[in-house]
Amino acid sequence: MQKRKGVILSTHLERDVRERTQVLIAGGGPAGTTAATLLAQQGFDVVLLERERFPRYHIGESLLPSLLPILDIMNARDVVERHGFIRKTGAFYGWSGQEWALRFDDPGRPATHSFQVIRSQFDQLLLEHARHQGADVREETRVRHIATPGGRARTASWSTKDGREGEMDFTYLVDASGRAGVLGAHQLGTRRVHDVFRNVAAWGYWHGATPLPEAPEGSIGVFSLPDHGWFWAIPLHDGTLSVGLVTDKRSFNQARDKHGSIDAVYHEALAQCPLLARVLDGAQQTSALKIESDYSYTSDAFCGPGYYLAGDAACFLDPLLSTGVHLAMYSGLLSAAAIAAVLRGEVDESAARRFYQTAYQNAYERLLILVGAFYRIHDGRDAYFRQAQALSHRDQRGLRLHESFLNIVTGAEDLHDAQGKTLDLLYEKLRSPLDGHRPHGLGGHGTSHMLPLPTTPDQAAAGLYLALTPHPTLRSTH
Repeated sequence: MQKRKGVILSTHLERDVRERTQVLIAGGGPAGTTAATLLAQQGFDVVLLERERFPRYHIGESLLPSLLPILDIMNARDVVERHGFIRKTGAFYGWSGQEWALRFDDPGRPATHSFQVIRSQFDQLLLEHARHQGADVREETRVRHIATPGGRARTASWSTKDGREGEMDFTYLVDASGRAGVLGAHQLGTRRVHDVFRNVAAWGYWHGATPLPEAPEGSIGVFSLPDHGWFWAIPLHDGTLSVGLVTDKRSFNQARDKHGSIDAVYHEALAQCPLLARVLDGAQQTSALKIESDYSYTSDAFCGPGYYLAGDAACFLDPLLSTGVHLAMYSGLLSAAAIAAVLRGEVDESAARRFYQTAYQNAYERLLILVGAFYRIHDGRDAYFRQAQALSHRDQRGLRLHESFLNIVTGAEDLHDAQGKTLDLLYEKLRSPLDGHRPHGLGGHGTSHMLPLPTTPDQAAAGLYLALTPHPTLRSTH
């Protein structure tokens, strides 16, 4: 036997390797690398298994300013700043006949800018950062199965691309395996696809596009279509523009039947979007189209005995407000703090799980309501597309709408009025701009307003709040 960093390594046959670590992380995307970095920085034994060899392609290129404080906590902001990604200083919307710009230097925002990133490069930077902070990062190693004797996650079976296999015992697992969802979706079957946002996204890359003169520097462009759906346009530092079409599944299938191909649907939609056509005038499409569908889902529980689901392994919303990477890194931070607090004996495991479930669900539900409100407040002309973006009664089951109400708007009399029609009243409140904001978009009810880190007792979740210094952990309000 050989011992390294508290991990027991077997010297038997390659197909009979058994090891142990304190924390196993399945997946090397932003959720996994955030958790791995923050735990390794505190001296915990962390193994991260990633099935691909980085860099690897991924969508989700436009980041929110609310990510920068998390990069600061990870000591990774300089790494990202130095890489040369385009600085995103705002967003430009051409939606339902209105045009407006949103600038991140408005008072009260967490940062004056964010980034438009090539995800293969951004994710590799974070993976290498986790490795440099002390995490044992192993690429081309796939987690195949999680053993849960007695109902607790305890052991992972893994395999490599060159045919090696083994098992890893752990105290805690962070399942950050993305849409594949090795534990929650695949084994436990706790993933539930939403009726809302059952959309299709088709996107490609263009070279030679012209920036919109009205847009803030480096901004994302969001353009609604007159009938079905909308486009994103994201400038990247390699000189390309990521251009994606989002529409409901029924309308997409009807258009494909009519026009004969996905490419024809995409280009026909572009022809109906004059603002984006102006940006692409003279540009060349330099890639084949990629496509994803039915991507909006959640999990019945975000954690359980011995495990935490993080990032896309737990939930995903919709690309409209660019929330995917934020939820990934936010959950990576919360899971690292919860695990660290338990391993140090500062909080018991059940309390840490309640904190994680409550804090993560609060963030997810706020964004779910916010995206739904944007579609509903600024609806296009097509009745079916509007209806397809509405939360169904099935979607609303399991949501703590009254708690979300209190997180979004305050007032006991409003909450009393909300009985039986909470979601409608929430949308009505979000339709009214905050003081000092113009009646465009969500009128100041933006993502940064909805996503404060729970770092003070008055923001506590399940009686605990997040302490960030000297390292992320949990503190009791009592």
